[in-house]
Amino acid sequence: IVTIYDAGEEQDLAYIAMEFLDGHDLKRYAKPDSLLPQRKVVAYAADITDALAYAHGKGIVHRDIKPANVMLIKSGEIKITDFGIARITATSQTKTGVVKGTPHYMSPEQISGKKVDGRSDLFSLGVMLFQLLTGDLPFKGDNVATLMHQIMNEPHPDPRTVNPKVVKYLVAIINKSLKKQRDQRYQTAEQMASDLKKVGNWLDSVIAKKRAAG
Repeated sequence: IVTIYDAGEEQDLAYIAMEFLDGHDLKRYAKPDSLLPQRKVVAYAADITDALAYAHGKGIVHRDIKPANVMLIKSGEIKITDFGIARITATSQTKTGVVKGTPHYMSPEQISGKKVDGRSDLFSLGVMLFQLLTGDLPFKGDNVATLMHQIMNEPHPDPRTVNPKVVKYLVAIINKSLKKQRDQRYQTAEQMASDLKKVGNWLDSVIAKKRAAG
């Protein structure tokens, strides 16, 4: 998570001072002609879930997980940015009936204005994972109303119909994270991180076997 050094108000202007990140966001890798290797996507997604597990443990939900809010810095480290619309879930700051987030990545409960918890971030991460593996979004529409209807009611496509190279274990993770009912999704970021790390280890073994055979 990006480090915040200071925040406050000066002459009626709110300010925030954070660490300088030398790198770029993941948005550039969310297009069909610029996809990252699956192993890297898995590693980055695992890092994101670890960071979310920490935030959720502090009672904070990000609410706007998407490629543009995840930075890849030159050291190879992943940083989640823009907790601007995050809310501390344990306080009255989390209100029902308030829709916040980026429409393509919003969970069904965000759209319907319900109180959200960490499982909403995991839905958004599922959308992001789908996009980083295929270069396409699982939910699309000509307008916001159509898009929101899809997220609320329509099943997402199989990622392999867009990119046949997506391994079945990643399809399973995406399918679980994109369940409409949050009690059917991963219940914690730790659970999702565990599955991602298992897939990472499996991919490492596949890659090692191919190198040995070659």
